[in-house]
Amino acid sequence: MNDLKDLQMMLRGSIPIILLESYEELRLLQNLTQMCLHEERSLFKWSVTEGMEREDVKLGTLLETESPEDVLRHIKGTSASGVYILLDFHPYLDNPLIVRLLKEIAQSYEDVARTLIFISHALNIPAEIKHLSAKFEMKLPDAGLLKQMIKEEAHRWQENHPRQRLLVDKKAVEDLINHLLGTSSEDARRLIRAAIEYDGAITARDIPEVMKAKYQLLNQGDIISYEYDTAQFSKVAGLENLKKWLKQRQKAFKKAHHNLDSPKGIMLLGVQGCGKSLAAKAVAGLFEVPLLRLDFSALYNKFIGETEKNLTHALNTAETMSPCVLWVDEIEKSLAGDSSDGGVSRRILGTLLTWMAEHQGKVFIVATANDIQALPPELIRKGRLDEVFFVDLPQASARQQILEIHLRQRNQMPSQFEIPALVEATDGFSGAEIEQAVVSALYTSQAEEKKLSQTMLLIEISHTRPLSILMAEKIQALRIWAEDRTVPA
Repeated sequence: MNDLKDLQMMLRGSIPIILLESYEELRLLQNLTQMCLHEERSLFKWSVTEGMEREDVKLGTLLETESPEDVLRHIKGTSASGVYILLDFHPYLDNPLIVRLLKEIAQSYEDVARTLIFISHALNIPAEIKHLSAKFEMKLPDAGLLKQMIKEEAHRWQENHPRQRLLVDKKAVEDLINHLLGTSSEDARRLIRAAIEYDGAITARDIPEVMKAKYQLLNQGDIISYEYDTAQFSKVAGLENLKKWLKQRQKAFKKAHHNLDSPKGIMLLGVQGCGKSLAAKAVAGLFEVPLLRLDFSALYNKFIGETEKNLTHALNTAETMSPCVLWVDEIEKSLAGDSSDGGVSRRILGTLLTWMAEHQGKVFIVATANDIQALPPELIRKGRLDEVFFVDLPQASARQQILEIHLRQRNQMPSQFEIPALVEATDGFSGAEIEQAVVSALYTSQAEEKKLSQTMLLIEISHTRPLSILMAEKIQALRIWAEDRTVPA
């Protein structure tokens, strides 16, 4: 209720123009109608489809015009005070004539108290009238209001299904409330209703669908991709040090502790093809939270300021989806800019660093990089991220796990092969190169119409020239650099 009191104070505060950025148009209209009735102020509403109508008293259409210029001239010409709601007026705010009319109406407020209220999903107010306006932000529902909404929707469902009993799992209700935080009232109610109507219950099965729907509501630009089912990634081969480090911080990430800061994130540096991307997914699997992948290439826009705006929207989406893991792949390619990019890379870095320092949501960042020396030092210092891990070529035990995983994934029984010999033959191979050797051997098996054999696998392995040989000097230099500066994953 506090946000509505704030809006009421703005209406009483002689502010000529009030800006309401929100998708909850119906909720705002209902609240404004109640306020104006209570204050005994006339309330009018205009839209391009319906013209101008009286809202506090239903008198039908008062002015049949779709022209924003005509409606503003009408408001300017009236001698009666009142509140005028202009719906979706944002497309007209770049018209000099419209801006001038708005300015004249606002400047005459002391003579005739006419309050203009813009309601739209986005409002960029022109500089000429910015000093005559104020922006009001509708607060999103908190846990208490969401719990009340769940009770209301459960009661509604029970009334419509008197012969059935709604099944409610208390733990699922708590999870549902946590995952609905950050959504508008209308969206939250819609998601609650969908969860109940689906199977006449609120259980753990509803949570993934709610999360997917919430993500689809929030992400409109395909800058962030989403994956909820991350449990299987916790079974990634090797990376024992990384897994141990993450398990030590799992509780602190999932539940706040007054003596501990929530873990911020990690950087994964390493040899290409050794599983940095898979490791990023494994973090989400171990924390048992959704995984969001930020695509920096989709951020860039030719218009000044739009790239930073896209990044801010993406980061806000991640924060709203918390708890989650935010994976930024090959981060050095996006932030290691030069003078030719017009300063865009520096501005994005500034936006990212500010968000990393100030965000309140449980968002664990996993940044992967092939060349950490190309990254700005302020990003990788302690305090921004918790640790830098080095993902090296897999050792023998990890290579055995990788071989067994890829054989099983392709319906091959590892027990039918001499795994120790394959492990020895793949010394110096990355995980991706081991996988490709298995795939190539299966192509040979299919072409010769024979069962996959040890010989086929060994032949494909012998034909492969791994990166550890092709780029031996570069990989060795990377290992030497990382030896005293990073933690082995």
